[in-house]
Parts: sequence; C-alpha cells; structure tokens
Amino acid sequence: MGSVETGKSSRVSGFHKLSPADRLKLVQGFAGLDAAAAGHLAQPALDPHLADHMIENVVSAISIPIGVATNMKVDGRDLLVPMATEESSVVAAVCNAARQCYDAGGFTTSVSGTEMIAQIQLVQVTDPQAARIRILERKTEISEICNACDPVLVKLGGGFRDVEVRVIDTQGGPMVITHLIVDTRDAMGANTVNTMAEKLAPSIERWGGGRVYLRILSNLADRRLARARATWPLEAIGGPAVRDGMLAAYHFADADPYRAATHNKGIMNGVSAIVLATGNDTRAVEAGAHAYAARNGHYGSLTTWEVATDGGLSGTLELPMPVGLVGGATKVHPTAQACLKILGVKSAADLARIIAAVGLAQNFSALKALATTGIQSGHMALHAQNVAIAAGATGEEVARVAAVLVERKAVRQDVAETVLRDLRGKA
Repeated sequence: MGSVETGKSSRVSGFHKLSPADRLKLVQGFAGLDAAAAGHLAQPALDPHLADHMIENVVSAISIPIGVATNMKVDGRDLLVPMATEESSVVAAVCNAARQCYDAGGFTTSVSGTEMIAQIQLVQVTDPQAARIRILERKTEISEICNACDPVLVKLGGGFRDVEVRVIDTQGGPMVITHLIVDTRDAMGANTVNTMAEKLAPSIERWGGGRVYLRILSNLADRRLARARATWPLEAIGGPAVRDGMLAAYHFADADPYRAATHNKGIMNGVSAIVLATGNDTRAVEAGAHAYAARNGHYGSLTTWEVATDGGLSGTLELPMPVGLVGGATKVHPTAQACLKILGVKSAADLARIIAAVGLAQNFSALKALATTGIQSGHMALHAQNVAIAAGATGEEVARVAAVLVERKAVRQDVAETVLRDLRGKA
C-alpha cells in the first residue's frame, strides 16, 4: 500500500542492507531525479567557487552524511526523507517510528501560515503608550512602505499583513516595540523583513518621538507554526506497559526543564537534519523551537502524548518552522536542491509539514527506547561502527570489529583497538 496519488510506497524492505550506490539508485527512481542530481549525490563535492561566495574566508568544506528515512507517510503521501546528520541512530529512529504508525495512516500535518515578524526597537520615548497608538494609526502608510521594498513578493501574494506595537519594561526603561507581520510565502524571509524594518525605522522615529536602535526579525516565528499528529496502535507499541512508560517519560519532560532540554534536543535531531539537508537555517529553527517551548513561562516538552481512544498512543508536535524553498543556500547549494527534489515539495509550507512529522517520529522512538531497553542499546550498536573506524578498521573489518564491541557491550576505542589487533593477528 502506497500513496493513492502516486502509487509509490515508502515501505522499502531491506533498504539499510543495500550498498550506498544501490540505495541512491532506488531513491533516484522513486523521486525521478535527473542524472545531474543523482551524480552530485554520488559525489557530493562542493565547488570551491560556490563555497567561496556562500561565506567569507573559505578554505574548505565539510561533508555531513545524508541518510534517507523510509516508511514515511505524510498526509496520505509516501515519502523518502533525506536527513543530514552526523549522529548514529537518528535516521533509523525515524524509519522505525514511521513503520509502526504507517498502517494506522501515518502522519497528519498542518501549518498556521507563512508569516514572519520583524521588530523595530524605539527607545527614549516620553509618552510610550501614546506613541504606541500613533504608530498603530499609521497602518496604511506602514503597509505602503513595506510592500514597496519587495514588489515581487507582493505579486506572488505575499507582503505586509499587519502591525502590532508593544510597550515593554526593561532595565533601561520602557521601550516601544513595533512588530511587522509579513507573509514571506516560499522564502524563509529574513532578508525581506529586515529590509522592511530598516526602511520603516525613520518613520517610526518621527511618529513615536524616540530613537530607533534594532531593526531585525524575530526567530520566535509563532505565526509560522507547523503541526503534526499521529496515532500508534497498542500492538505496534508493544502493549500498555510500554505505552504507559512512554507517557511517564513525556510527563517528566513536560514538568522538568532539565529533562525537557534533552527531550526537545531529540526532537531537533530529526528536525535539524532535514533543515540542514535542504539548505535552511538550522540555528533559526532551533532558536525558535526552544523559545516556543518556554512560551508559557516554563520550559517544557514541544510534543504532547496522550492515550488514544482505542487505547493506543496519540502524539502531537507544534513548533515554529521558518523554512523556505527560495533564497540563501536552499537555492544555490546543489545538494540542497537534490534533497528538495527527493521530497517533491511544492511550497515552504509543504516542507514545514514534513519536518514536523519527522520531529514527532523522532520523539516517539526516543521515548520508546527510554521506556524499554534504554537509549544506549540501539544507539551504541550503530555507533560501534564509528568507533571501529576510529580505531583503524577498514573494509570488512569495520563490521567485524563493531559486532564484537556490541557483543561485549563495550563500545570503546581502546577495546576496538585490541579487537582489531587480534583480528589482524589471526589473518
């Protein structure tokens, strides 16, 4: 059973057993990648000329492995999801979680919109409450100034949407903070809203009667939320005891910031891996997510877990998702372009919805591992190969050394070095 509209299925049995070349061939066929995109993924070197124009003082580039998560069904569509990460078990966790809810319909997602916020800081105002009203009275003029900054965005259906003004108390006295609400459509929108804020700043000074300092976007993009939900049947989870253990782990995370930080980091393992693979800004997404987790004055879980009506486990995730398909590295980096082709997304909203689904899947797997075997069992089994390579193993030695480390439950480099010496001594 696959997507109704495409007939493609993300349930790929034995995908992890294939060679990288065979996996890429399968992905190429699934996504319809052209030879150029497939060729770049096979040899993912970044052109030095391109690198030199992406950032300053370039001397080299670093490669991060891109894995593909299978079994993902999002809003009825089967997907193969590219994920860029250096951490073992992240991709496998998504595959496992998605498989366990696939037959129950997979993930259902939504977004609140594609609006970003720019802030203009006004200080040294003698009458801050009156200044707030004076600025709000200029909404029509604000709209005209902002939209003149980006006529193309307006033509595409985006542009200025609203203005909000807040008076906040600070150590330096009251500040009048103007929020520009801008629909940036398929762009992340940082450059767009920053330009609007800077253009509007002199007018804010005239209307407010103070001095403007900061004019910049907010990464707490709470008008650009992505949401995902899914239900895992009781038989897929492993019974009521496992379900209840997972709920207890969630309750712990939601109550305790020390636990919530690690709980949410696990969610971001999945989220940031797709954000990075598609050339988007991982730092912006991570900052917004953690700020959103503390929006009620207490840092807690980004996810919510409940007992479903049929006795299974119901999970939801909601977080800001300021990602785009145009602008920045997303548009110029060939690997990012290839990953977007694999996903087959048509809009930034589509991408945001998939990312939220993967974050929820990641959290499910982490909670299940914590409630059963512990997080180290699966993680260290996969990490053993990295340890074997660090000890000097090559070729078939890697798998053989890793197997011994797992068997001995001693995934350490000193043990790997001893195992490798013994192995070579017998050869």
